[in-house]
Amino acid sequence: MTLRVGISGYGLAGRYFHAPLLQAAGFEIAGVLTRNPERTAHAMADFPDTEVVSTISDLLALDLDLLVVASANMVHAEEAIAGLRAGVPVVVDKPMGRTLAETEEIIAVSDETGVMVSTYFNRLFDSDALTVKKAIAEGAIGNVFRLDSRFERFRPASNPQSWREASSAADGGGNLLDLGPHLVSLALNWFGPAEVTYASVRSIRGLADDDIVINLKHESGVDSYLSASAIIGSDGPRIRLSGSNGSLVIQDLDSQEPRLRNGEKPVGGVWTPPAITPAFIHRGDEIIEYPAEAGNYTLFYAEVREAIEGNGVWPVTPDDALAVAKILDDARALSIR
Repeated sequence: MTLRVGISGYGLAGRYFHAPLLQAAGFEIAGVLTRNPERTAHAMADFPDTEVVSTISDLLALDLDLLVVASANMVHAEEAIAGLRAGVPVVVDKPMGRTLAETEEIIAVSDETGVMVSTYFNRLFDSDALTVKKAIAEGAIGNVFRLDSRFERFRPASNPQSWREASSAADGGGNLLDLGPHLVSLALNWFGPAEVTYASVRSIRGLADDDIVINLKHESGVDSYLSASAIIGSDGPRIRLSGSNGSLVIQDLDSQEPRLRNGEKPVGGVWTPPAITPAFIHRGDEIIEYPAEAGNYTLFYAEVREAIEGNGVWPVTPDDALAVAKILDDARALSIR
């Protein structure tokens, strides 16, 4: 059975991070919601048989099996709730809601209607994320006690035309809501529930928050040190995971994002060549390569498909989304005290 999906929003997220992966997982792109003429042209060029509409009600009228909300953060709740009330399962691009309260509102409607809602924590399927999970399961570095996880860039010139950089937190802008969900969802996925012990959420370039630090203490005993910044001139390794028998170091992200931005697609749901980031175990002066896992965002939508068909579980649960939203809210509150 071919499942029909509608995508709300066809900018960077909709066109490059959802549409090709949905297609790779076997979904039919039945409709796209956009009011932008250039994006309309992109959608028609990418999927000539799709229907481009201008309202969420028109999109939901297309007999959908799944709605993907890839629009601006400020309308995530409105569109997700519309989909749920129409009886259509929903995947919301991160963050599900701008606040914990908004996330709770969405999930309350999911509970009320009995229709599933999930959120797109695609970084769970990066090469580094899958390699870390394997290393933990194998005990490759002994008893893990500390995680350093970063998304750091150097973009000294901000872009006032970008809603992510220029919008207030209330309107869904800023790094806390952009990269924060990835950092927090990964830490919770690897090490379980946690509380915020320190947070700094600030703007260096004068627009939305662009430099954030969140420290977590997990119930499992691990401490996570998380950083997302657009203004770091010398970025640290993407991952440094430390245990009683060494540190696992992964320097960079895998190739999936640049390949998607360049218009490449995982053919048959698989990247060729594989999207692998080298990983190394450091034990003082001794450095040995650790076999890395291949990243594949298609796995997210493959699991969504199986869940819709009744053959599996959703890759990200409402409880996962709530836990991340609470930590982001707590981090913002702690930072401004």
